[in-house]
Amino acid sequence: MTIATNKLVNYIKESKAELKKVIWPTKKETIQHTLLVIGISLGVAAILGALDYVFSWGIEYIINR
Repeated sequence: MTIATNKLVNYIKESKAELKKVIWPTKKETIQHTLLVIGISLGVAAILGALDYVFSWGIEYIINR
């Protein structure tokens, strides 16, 4: 085997060993975190939408005055 092949094989073995050390989230935790991300995203979208509406209204008010 060449040096590059040995490095690749070693990398794959080490990666596999590291993945065994990972504490994977449970299905319940994954669902909770997903819902949290969706909720925060919707909240931020609502705030940005409201700010956009307010600023658009303000600019329109200034222009039409």
